[in-house]
Amino acid sequence: MTEQDKPIAEMSFEEALKSLEGVVRRLESGDVPLDESIELYERGENLRKACQARLDAAQARIEKIVQGANGQPTGTEPFDAGGAA
Repeated sequence: MTEQDKPIAEMSFEEALKSLEGVVRRLESGDVPLDESIELYERGENLRKACQARLDAAQARIEKIVQGANGQPTGTEPFDAGGAA
């Protein structure tokens, strides 16, 4: 199974980002037939959404750092994004 065929849900953030960059390069090359371009665009959009969801989840986890009275981080709280990984 190639990286292009791997289900997006099974990709790490880094794999999804690398695959998205590959999609963009292929589309920008101008050497892709129209039908394949449409398929690549759809996959690219799904990869973008997956990357954005992971970034949003990471940001929410970072924002859950508990601050003490002096404003300094004192620990963390578990973050539950409704079952998001």
